[in-house]
Amino acid sequence: MIFNYLPFALATAAASVYAATFPVTVSTTGHAVPSTLYGLMFEDINSGDGGLYAELIMNRGFQQVTPGTSAALQAWAALGSTSHISVVKSSTAVSTALPNALSLTVTSGTTGTVGFTNTGFFGIPVTAGWKYSGSFYYRFPTSPATQVSGSFTVDLRSTTGTVFTSTTVPFTSSAGWKKVTFSFTPSSTQTSVSNLFALSVNAATVSGLTIEFTLISLFPPTFNNRANGIRMDLSQALLDMKPGFFRFPGGNNLEGQTPAQRWAWELTVNDVVNRPGRLGDWGYINTDGLGIYEYLQWIEDMEMEPIMAVYAGYSLNGQSVASADMQQYITEAINQINFVIGSTSTAQGAIRAAMGHPAPFTLNYVEIGNEDFLSQATASYASYRWADLYNALSAEFPQLNFIATSATSGFVPAISPAPKFWDLHIYSNPNFFINGAFNFDILARNGLQFFQGEYATTTQNSGASLPYPFIDGSIAEAAYMTGFDRNSDIVFAASYAPLLNHVSSTQWTPNLITHTPNSVIKSTSYYVQQLFSLYKGDTYLTSTTNTASSPVQWSATKNTAGQQVFLKVINTATTANTVVFTLPFGTISTAGTGTVLTAASGTMNTPASPNAAAPKNFTFTAGKTITYNAPGLSASVLIVSAH
Repeated sequence: MIFNYLPFALATAAASVYAATFPVTVSTTGHAVPSTLYGLMFEDINSGDGGLYAELIMNRGFQQVTPGTSAALQAWAALGSTSHISVVKSSTAVSTALPNALSLTVTSGTTGTVGFTNTGFFGIPVTAGWKYSGSFYYRFPTSPATQVSGSFTVDLRSTTGTVFTSTTVPFTSSAGWKKVTFSFTPSSTQTSVSNLFALSVNAATVSGLTIEFTLISLFPPTFNNRANGIRMDLSQALLDMKPGFFRFPGGNNLEGQTPAQRWAWELTVNDVVNRPGRLGDWGYINTDGLGIYEYLQWIEDMEMEPIMAVYAGYSLNGQSVASADMQQYITEAINQINFVIGSTSTAQGAIRAAMGHPAPFTLNYVEIGNEDFLSQATASYASYRWADLYNALSAEFPQLNFIATSATSGFVPAISPAPKFWDLHIYSNPNFFINGAFNFDILARNGLQFFQGEYATTTQNSGASLPYPFIDGSIAEAAYMTGFDRNSDIVFAASYAPLLNHVSSTQWTPNLITHTPNSVIKSTSYYVQQLFSLYKGDTYLTSTTNTASSPVQWSATKNTAGQQVFLKVINTATTANTVVFTLPFGTISTAGTGTVLTAASGTMNTPASPNAAAPKNFTFTAGKTITYNAPGLSASVLIVSAH
């Protein structure tokens, strides 16, 4: 998803002069709305490690680095002027996956305190009452003639040395790697995240010795209190959207720069000490602490449904795996699916059970590849990669739905076997999304189902780039999304992308949520996504439709069990427009509630101004006829009890 694609052909509409009032007649008939319609797409771009994954220590296991280089010491610094640290290839590695270690050498005769610090992922939050849990491995590569015993001190401190919380863990100098665990709880909250993790020792105790450390880890409390878990505040922000699904592991993150650097599920399971990590696609190392099991466990905790991708033999350097070599990747995909839903009698199901989840996870959709109709990938996907994988996987798992991948919305190539499900991606400007509100209306009802797997307003109409979503683009996206509601008979899922961005490590803009180590900034597009997801309903109600490029779009859905009707009104004009709904129900409440997101043109929620635009609630007079004056640049939902 690093590409900006050309939009597909727009539905044509006769030139019209639009009145200030739009009459809408709602019917009692329609079609079911899929529970998966609105969800989340996660790409390990901007915010896997250091974002969704709650680990606080950057470069914790010295994975995929070159020993002896300064780059290998990213985020680490020596503590104490007479100690020396470096990353070395350990003569006896803690595991085959983690060959490197941090070596601390203490000069003979040194006194005081020596050790090292870590900056975290651009800061470490210190929060009163939080129990931080940590661990690390250590060994003495050359045991002293006389065994040495003492204590390591671990703490959180400011960059000027003020210690906020600390604890000690005992050590001995006997041979072999040892794992120690610890915890501490700060008594005060620090506003600044410019804090450090420190591990230190009395220099006199280890004078003249060398100690190696690896997999130095620290977690704050996590969502649902899961070990090796997910960040709480980001999880809550996403949970507040009530998403129906979560697409993982990407995206380009799936493909890797080469086949060898692809996301391979079997390297992301079991204890983290056995996960080698890999160079990701966005210029940083992925620890793969956030592995397939952690994804699935979190998806289940969030009451979402997974849409999981399998590697399809194409990587971002343009290399396609040869047809004769595809079997390795077919087997890998089968094993990946068995890890998710296989019985414990399968080797992969047994791994899942050993990790703590004997029962299969839920899985209904599997995507084969990602954006496989880019120019370099098209021929091999059409000629053998799709068929090889689809035929093998559908034979093995006939109950699953397999999704083909296309580069752009509306570009549905002819391939065999003919897919029933397509993933479409589009990034463009506000005008495209406004004019494209009826793009799915013109598609044939021929059995095809569509997943708008990635979409976002990425530029202004002028072509200028956007650091954050802005209200003009978000409202344009909302106009486009009314087409998802209206066409949810053929659109079974849709997700804005990318999902997350660390403000201090940005590789792509804009993103749905921006975050720092201790804050979450919800964009204007986040609030649009939230409104559509919260008020999705279970049935779309047919109503008077507008025309493409109109300044006002709408949709009507209902929650059958709750006997509620949701009327979404999107006004992309900068001036107000009026919509008059006529409802067909026998019993309708006389009062309704509503939520509106609106702001002046150009408004963005940023770290400096995180609440520049946010939804506001209101009440209104309801009945069989509802007149609503939609503010300029607004997305509104009117909620009425009716049956």
